Parts: sequence; structure tokens; C-alpha cells
Amino acid sequence: MNDKIKHIGQLEGPVLLFGGVYSNLEALTALKQIADRQGISPNNIICTGDIPGYCADPEQCLQLIRKWGIHAIAGNVEIQIRDGLEDCGCDFEADSRCDLFAKAWYPYAQKRVSAGSVEWLKTLPEFLEFDFYGKKCLVVHGSFFRTSEFVFRSTPWEVKQRNFDETGADVIIAGHCGLPFNHVSGEKYWLNPGVIGMPANDGTPRVWYMLLNPSEKPFHFTHESFEFDNEETFARMLEEELPIAYAKTLTSGLWDNNDILPEEETAAQGVALSF
Repeated sequence: MNDKIKHIGQLEGPVLLFGGVYSNLEALTALKQIADRQGISPNNIICTGDIPGYCADPEQCLQLIRKWGIHAIAGNVEIQIRDGLEDCGCDFEADSRCDLFAKAWYPYAQKRVSAGSVEWLKTLPEFLEFDFYGKKCLVVHGSFFRTSEFVFRSTPWEVKQRNFDETGADVIIAGHCGLPFNHVSGEKYWLNPGVIGMPANDGTPRVWYMLLNPSEKPFHFTHESFEFDNEETFARMLEEELPIAYAKTLTSGLWDNNDILPEEETAAQGVALSF
């Protein structure tokens, strides 16, 4: 189908999915502790990309992911750093607040990622494919067609369906948009685990991941959340003079702006998520 897809075979037992580390070492460390306590093998853990990002520890996060030995795909930030490009490739609108903030955090991250980590980024596939209890699962960052495409719960199913038609997948696991959700139509599942590096704009400090649970029928998944030492992450961001607006999100649980959000997701700002 595509030489950018890495096939990792059949997975058995629980599978842990997460994305958007955003250089948040405290959140990544907390998630690893959760996985270790639950006995989830690194072979059954997948990151949907954007390991570097808004927070203060991009290189440390990359090193931890590498040492952990889990699967990961290249999100837009990994691709841009890998290719030595000058912006984050997030597809923010020019001169929006997100775009202006990116002019601060992206050069910071790019400068601090080591040459060895850049070489490792070059090994990351853009897509992962695996089988899970009779379902063909595909991991993308934004969408199969564009790494930086924002796909939300409110995005019309027709947009999502084109991805299923093109790939033949039963389950598509995506990242990039920053919000956890699931959208199911018939036997097709679009799943977004959410991100662990920043709260989900719901007015709480929680961050999100997802578990695929062993089940022949029906296909079973759960949205999971946790809290971490956000005060340390906040302090590190202030120490490195990164955007204060993003640092405040760590404690308020509210995004500085809703520039990327459709109307439905904007209306849900500050409403605590429940699945």
C-alpha cells in the first residue's frame, strides 16, 4: 500500500496508545510508570507522534522513548526537525496565536534535539499497521492523506471514511488535534487517544491516553486519564522562558485560544471530559 507504513504484526493483550508528549518529561515519566504497573509490554505501546513540543525537555523525552523501546510514528514536529525545517509544520493559520507561540517553542526544541536523536527520528515510519483480535488497525498522525490535518470528533464522517476507503483499515488511530475522542460508524472506528503533554481544554489538569482491550467481539477500547507533576513542568517552562500561555494551561486545563477548533469543540471548552 505505501512504503511509509511499518507493519508490526499481530498484537495480543492490552495495547496502550498515546500522543503529544510535547517535551513534557514529567507526564511521559508518569505514563511509563502506569504502563509498568499494569505490566504492558513496550511492544504493545504506541505513540502517535509529536514527542517534541511546547514544554522544556525535548531531548530528554526522545531519550526516554528510545530507552523504553516502544513504537512511535513521525508526527509533523518529528518530520520538521528530522528534515531541518524552520517551522513546526503544525498547519496553524499564519499569524494566529498558535503560530506566534510556535515561533518560540519550535526553535527551542530544534536547538536542543541532539544529532543522535535526529538520526533516530529518521528511522520513524509515518504510519504503523497491526492486527488486533480480527481488526486491521492503522496509526496515523493527522490523517492518512496529510500528517498535519486536524481531524476532530465533529469532523464529518465522510472525511474519515476516505481514509478507511484508501487504506482498508477497520480501526484508524490518530493524533495531532490534542483532544481525545472516538467516532464509530458501523464496523469502522476512528480513535484519538488524546495527548499527554497538555490538558484537553476541559478545565481539568488531566491528560489522556487509550487502551485497546483484548476482546474478540465487540472491539473494545477505553479512554484513560491521569495527572502528573504539572508544577514541575510549569517551573521548567518558566525557567526556559517558553510561552507562559502554554505553561498556564498545565494548571488551568484551558487552552489559551481555540484557533484550531471547530465550533462544536470550542463550545465544549471547560466542560470536564467523560467517556
